[in-house]
Amino acid sequence: MNSVTRRDALKLGGGAAASTLFLAGRARAGTWKEIPIGTQLWCVRQQLSKDIPGTLKALGAMGYEGVELENAFGRSGAEWKSHLDAARLKACGFHHTLAELSGDKLAASVEFNQAIGNRNLIIRSLVPAVYTSADLLKKTADEVNAVAERLRPHKMRVGYHNHTTDFNRIDGEYWWNRFADLTSKDVILQFDTGNASEMEGVTPQSFLTRNAGRTVTMHVKPFSRKDPNAYLGADELDWPAILKAAEGTGGVEWYIIEYEKEGIPPLEALKANLERFKKMRS
Repeated sequence: MNSVTRRDALKLGGGAAASTLFLAGRARAGTWKEIPIGTQLWCVRQQLSKDIPGTLKALGAMGYEGVELENAFGRSGAEWKSHLDAARLKACGFHHTLAELSGDKLAASVEFNQAIGNRNLIIRSLVPAVYTSADLLKKTADEVNAVAERLRPHKMRVGYHNHTTDFNRIDGEYWWNRFADLTSKDVILQFDTGNASEMEGVTPQSFLTRNAGRTVTMHVKPFSRKDPNAYLGADELDWPAILKAAEGTGGVEWYIIEYEKEGIPPLEALKANLERFKKMRS
């Protein structure tokens, strides 16, 4: 591993210099945890619609350890498990609708996730009205708590994935924090760094720290107002602080890289972002 001097880092200027020095110090101390890295299959949905086994093998060959599903493409859980095993990938999540985890539909969702070996059933989004109403927020939180109770005997966990409107304020408090306070500790708060940062004034690390132990899986997504297509490490997020919070108090068990931009080949982008993320933590 090449060492980074203070003089070298300062040539980068400002925040980049601070980040480089911080990461170099962390690397020397060897304090980053061994956290597996996956990706969200939404990024390669077009490729999967044509070739599931080939796309999964390409991701495995890049060095990804797991994938988070969002669409079964009409295939059974057993078929997916076979393809995942062939690519040496684990299932680290599945993005569901709340309806798919409610009532009679829950049994089919449990069966599929059991077949692929996945514990984390993540709600991908909610209806827009929920993000502006305290009453609807409370009602939804109660529903999610009920799902958590029904999943517990199966040793599975329900979670929720943030977008930007989760950081609206209701009576002065962020919607995301209110949801955290209204749901049980069994409910995963899947934090998406890029989505959250689209809301002016939001710093991901503060939410990871505030809701300790709840960020079991985290979407690692770059964000930059100056360069919307920036890759990880070339964006504007304070990754040293984010990673420190995720591993220190956040409770992260999986990092899930997500990157999808119009006109940029997704497999190429996922490979580049994985390499950059590994360097950040090497």
